[in-house]
Amino acid sequence: MSRIKKLKATSKMREIMLAYYMQGKQAEEVSWVTSGAPVEFLYAMDVYPIYPENHAALIGATKMGPNFSQIAENEGFSQDLCSYARCDIGSAMVGSSPIGGLPKPNFLLCCNNICNTVVKWYEVLSRMFKVPLFILDVPFVRKELRESYVNYVEEQLYDFIRFLEKVTGEEFDESRFREVISLSIQGVNAYRDVLLMGRHKPSPLTCFDAFLNMAPIVCLRGTETPIGFYGELKEELEERVKNGVGAVDNEEIRLLWDNIPIWYELKRLSEFFIDHNACLVADTYTNAWTGILRLENKSDPIRSLAETYTFIYLNLGLELMAEAINRLIDVYDVDGVVIHSNRSCKPYSFGQYEIQKMIDVPSVVIEADMTDSRVFSMAQVETRLEAFLERLKS
Repeated sequence: MSRIKKLKATSKMREIMLAYYMQGKQAEEVSWVTSGAPVEFLYAMDVYPIYPENHAALIGATKMGPNFSQIAENEGFSQDLCSYARCDIGSAMVGSSPIGGLPKPNFLLCCNNICNTVVKWYEVLSRMFKVPLFILDVPFVRKELRESYVNYVEEQLYDFIRFLEKVTGEEFDESRFREVISLSIQGVNAYRDVLLMGRHKPSPLTCFDAFLNMAPIVCLRGTETPIGFYGELKEELEERVKNGVGAVDNEEIRLLWDNIPIWYELKRLSEFFIDHNACLVADTYTNAWTGILRLENKSDPIRSLAETYTFIYLNLGLELMAEAINRLIDVYDVDGVVIHSNRSCKPYSFGQYEIQKMIDVPSVVIEADMTDSRVFSMAQVETRLEAFLERLKS
């Protein structure tokens, strides 16, 4: 019998996301958008954003990743390609998915600050749907965020505004844009406060809870929804803290997860750590969506967006990544790090063995894929994790 303590808010989150997808199918103007793109422009122009990556995560969580990946592979796409891309391309090819497929886009917004695979992925989608594609090219931040980088991205954001005005036939409303920015900041603040609840001992939530409840901040950032949802979730977690209820009974070990979740094994992995009195109190993946706080107290929102969406976790050099992990280790008082070497996500996984040498606590690397279960062995992962946890306890 599972000892997972489910959060009440998760049921509401599912209702929110069901409504999100239903509204997308009714929207007049739809854009498919990469997860690290400045969605605030879309909401300000009344364009409904749809996230193929979130949709692919849903496909993975429902254990349908191999099915849709195979459809894409049968059409010539390599199994070495990102499984998010394969899942969504396969889904688009047959027009189905766990939610009945995504609404057809009017245009596409691709930002390569998360990886360069998305550029080719969205070029494929542009040809499939015969719709315009805007590519926001972001320089890689190896050691520091230079002014020239911000200038380069800022110029493209003004190009994007002109692109939006052309495809929508509407003028850009700066006052509406500033309202969306304000909502975005409030939503991320509320989301950050939820994640920080993991500092408590015992922690009232695990990173698996964070994974399950991250969709609103990704898909609905810039609207009222995340503000209210994460406010309620924080209240539920505060009630746990008040009553001394931890997400893991007898919490002995506090861990940090690095990389994208293994969506099809969230339940089994969660139960595994519970059985070993280990709590994954934080992760690098969900914390990546707190970077928009760089917008606060800025007089120029467009330049601030250029800065924010350039300096994000997946667009940083190894030294900066290691610094970010060490900050999380300090904030959450972590004993060890579980590093997911993700076959699908090369930018997230490349250099992990070097990062291991730079972080301040012991770590273990497990090999998997975020949605394609054909390349995953639970037995091998459990063996490696058990040895790691025994080492931390000794």
